[in-house]
Amino acid sequence: MIASIQPSLFARMVTLRRDLHRHPELSWEEHRTTARVISELERLDLPYRRSLETGVVAEIEGPPGVPAVALRADLDALPIQEETALEFASVVPGVMHACGHDAHTAILVGAAEILAGSDEPLPAPVRLIFQPAEELGSGAKAMVEAGALDGVGAIFGGHVDRPFPTATAVAVEGTVNASTDAFRIAIRGQQGHAARPHETVDAVVVGSLIVMAVQTIVSREIDPTHPSVLSIGRFDAGSASNVIAGTAELAGTIRAQEPDVRSHLRRSITRICESVGQLHEAQVELEIEEGTPPLVNQGPMVAVARAAAASALGPDRVRYTVRSANMGGEDFSWYLQEIPGCYVRLGARLPGSASYPAHSSRFEIDENVLASGAAWLAEVARQGGRAMATGNGDPAHAGSVR
Repeated sequence: MIASIQPSLFARMVTLRRDLHRHPELSWEEHRTTARVISELERLDLPYRRSLETGVVAEIEGPPGVPAVALRADLDALPIQEETALEFASVVPGVMHACGHDAHTAILVGAAEILAGSDEPLPAPVRLIFQPAEELGSGAKAMVEAGALDGVGAIFGGHVDRPFPTATAVAVEGTVNASTDAFRIAIRGQQGHAARPHETVDAVVVGSLIVMAVQTIVSREIDPTHPSVLSIGRFDAGSASNVIAGTAELAGTIRAQEPDVRSHLRRSITRICESVGQLHEAQVELEIEEGTPPLVNQGPMVAVARAAAASALGPDRVRYTVRSANMGGEDFSWYLQEIPGCYVRLGARLPGSASYPAHSSRFEIDENVLASGAAWLAEVARQGGRAMATGNGDPAHAGSVR
């Protein structure tokens, strides 16, 4: 155990995290997980309400008239068959906590216990948001629409991350996660005999040309200093080796860290689909499904998050930059569309182990991150509360930051 929290609390967090890891649930199916969270809130005698059936919102009282500070954890797992051989590995076939949401939930429960059991009055109320369906990118938006942020002035959250040493916190100002739009391309040509291609409109050829053309959008149209990705992950076509396919379907993802780049990518893939369809006299239909917006940490709450990390973990354990852009999505971005806040990375590197990334069947974390994460969340609630109490979010009231 690294952070200065009670050993008994750390043991309870480990037990909770392992129980959740053993019984993972997919997005919008987190019924058992929610029940476990509620049992912990009842143990702490904290008022709560159900939200969206599989979400929970709880309150820790603070002074009246001061906006609350929200702390968020996500609940859902992924459709992955676990291959870690952990003693508490998933017992649910094909479902695994391969992104650390089990740890996030235990961390937030631990922070709640620290705050609820403190003799020091809170400078602002604290709202605990246990959110479903982050992996689908829709849970946070639904929680906002359900009123989870009513009366909240700032929000904080974190994600366990294997690349960083345990008990470090990475609080970056600016964009830290990309937008996550999805697209589907339906191609309708003319099926026919493979020996007589001149009588057909080959959907495989049309689709292949689209695949190659869209690969030039990022490499030739986007400033290389602006991170972006356009990937096609699925190409379905054809039924037999001697039949030219009359239909095909492609699907992929568009990732960008800036709104202008996001719009440019959408316009360009639309232009290419229209042009290739005209070139081959094929019917090409493009559907773009809007995903999460970029996650952007801005303003004084980044300084608050850093100051809280320095206080809880030590000044030498705070990181201010990362080496490369994170093109993964995170639906915490929906909260930051509404109110100020900060999303950090919590180091969870297992010493000496192979580094399997998140969304891998072998993903593991150093459980000491439960202690450091809870210590940071509790401290950021206090320091964020002081910022709320000043009425202006001045980080000078939340401790010194370099």
